[in-house]
Amino acid sequence: MDWNNVAEGYLAVADEVFRDLTESIENVAADIAECIRRGNKVMICGNGGSAADAQHFVGEMINRFLVERRPYAAVALTTDTSVLTAIGNDYGYAHVFEKQVRGLGQPGDALIAISTSGKAENVLQAVNAAKEMGIRTIALTGGTGGALASACDDVISVSCTSCTPRIQEGHSLIIHVLCERIEEILQ
Repeated sequence: MDWNNVAEGYLAVADEVFRDLTESIENVAADIAECIRRGNKVMICGNGGSAADAQHFVGEMINRFLVERRPYAAVALTTDTSVLTAIGNDYGYAHVFEKQVRGLGQPGDALIAISTSGKAENVLQAVNAAKEMGIRTIALTGGTGGALASACDDVISVSCTSCTPRIQEGHSLIIHVLCERIEEILQ
């Protein structure tokens, strides 16, 4: 392993998050804070590592990030195995998030759709359902963002086009910055 090359990749992602993406992150944090202030909720979906990111974000929202405060309404659409497998079995995997958005979502909620490529069909189906329902859609993606970027109201994209690990590392940083800013805004 070339440690210098690896370090350069990590540092480039951090530099992008803290320099190039700050305006997008700030706008999304303000939108999510307003959603929570109104009494609405944030739903989050993604596959694989993005599913883990969804669960991580929800854990920080419901419990706390840096300050003691009331829980914020958030739900990861990646966690209920009975729901996921029933929908997947009866309707196909492309609908596992979309049907949950339709069942749980309300106008004024927010959906964070995570896909490193922006091409995940089940994430896109969830975004389409959310838009039909008056739910704000936020893409957390990489590269050009694929179809997800053009489908969502807000987009935060880590620019790397062929390096899923670097995109996921960027997403972890972004999630932590969002959590911190949301808490600051709502204090």
